[in-house]
Amino acid sequence: MDLHLLRSSPGFSAVHLFPRYPSLAPHRSRLFIVRSNLPFPIEKAKYHRELEAAVEVVERACRLCVDVQRSLFSNEGQIVEKKDLTPVTVADFGVQALVSLELSKLFPSIPLVAEEDSGFLRSNNLVDPIVSAVSDKTSIDEESLSPDDVLEAIDRGGRNVFDMGTKSATYWILDPIDGTRGFVKGSPALYVVGLSLVVEGDIVLGVMGCPNWVVDTSYKSTTDAQGYKNSSAGLGIIMIAHVGCGTWTKRLKSMLDCSTKISSDWTRCFVDGCCLVSDARFCIPESQTWESLPLSVLYKARIDDDNIGDKEIRLLSAFCGSLCKYIMVASGRASVFFLRARSEKVIRIWDHAVGMICVHEAGGKVTDWKGSELDIAADQIERRSIYPSGGILVTNGNIHDQILEMISSISTVA
Repeated sequence: MDLHLLRSSPGFSAVHLFPRYPSLAPHRSRLFIVRSNLPFPIEKAKYHRELEAAVEVVERACRLCVDVQRSLFSNEGQIVEKKDLTPVTVADFGVQALVSLELSKLFPSIPLVAEEDSGFLRSNNLVDPIVSAVSDKTSIDEESLSPDDVLEAIDRGGRNVFDMGTKSATYWILDPIDGTRGFVKGSPALYVVGLSLVVEGDIVLGVMGCPNWVVDTSYKSTTDAQGYKNSSAGLGIIMIAHVGCGTWTKRLKSMLDCSTKISSDWTRCFVDGCCLVSDARFCIPESQTWESLPLSVLYKARIDDDNIGDKEIRLLSAFCGSLCKYIMVASGRASVFFLRARSEKVIRIWDHAVGMICVHEAGGKVTDWKGSELDIAADQIERRSIYPSGGILVTNGNIHDQILEMISSISTVA
């Protein structure tokens, strides 16, 4: 088992912490070239090789998503339902297969934690669309990629495959498509492909690709930014973070017409400088209301309105999954992301891993509602799931303690 990829001290070993996964069948491969130059010196980034590979595969995955979404409503059978009624698309399974195939070639000893398994595809005759979507984007030669290879790749990251055991380990975490509901509607709702690497319980890098993010320097609201139907040249970003190296974004050039001239330079990201809760820009899940959150006792919410009065806050209308809201905070578009835990819906902390490192490296803070850090290596049930106390609070850091104090005082009175 290869350990040199971990670049760890002689005393570090991850071999016995997780089961060895069988290697996928050998393939005749195309040359897999990492074209992404990182925005910081590689000697400062211990996991620069892993990060470069993650950037490349997330960019490939974003291209897959865009292609599938374009054909989503012209081909029957490409929208399916999970048992929990969450829509899943060919893109969801295709992204997982693609990422699994590419990472297993470069880092065969590092397991992948993802969401899907191939059982549903097999029983619903959806294998061929997945293979077709993946074969066009993988570095593996199309002629040597079989349906069994793709199904095995999906199962490598299945929810019941990975067993962390009693000790910390090194593993990838993939959220194939965060914001699937918006994706399948064909609307401008934002969605993200998220990939992170955990080493001994610490998130060391993260990559998020958002194919339909609108790059708009005059941005005022997410609603404004989403009026993009006739402005495809403004679409797509990738956000990366490496522990100790900051958070950065660049345009997803591959999403654009080849004749479009854009800068491919990386831009350093920082959270906003808001220091007062009353001046902050908030975002919340579409499934929750402001009135369901504790701060509604103190403030009324005005949606996308700059004319904020006394005892009011500005609530951004962001039609997207949770990871897009991490991008909003990390890039300074929002000050706060509030997520309330509900007994009927499990919050999977691992699904937030990539967002957490991007916000942290941009200068922000992520905790539960009592101020405790989210433990990525805590005991997990049903695909590593836990309920953070109260919910998750993501902020620019400056107003984090103020909000925690408000939550505590309101809870005490209640």
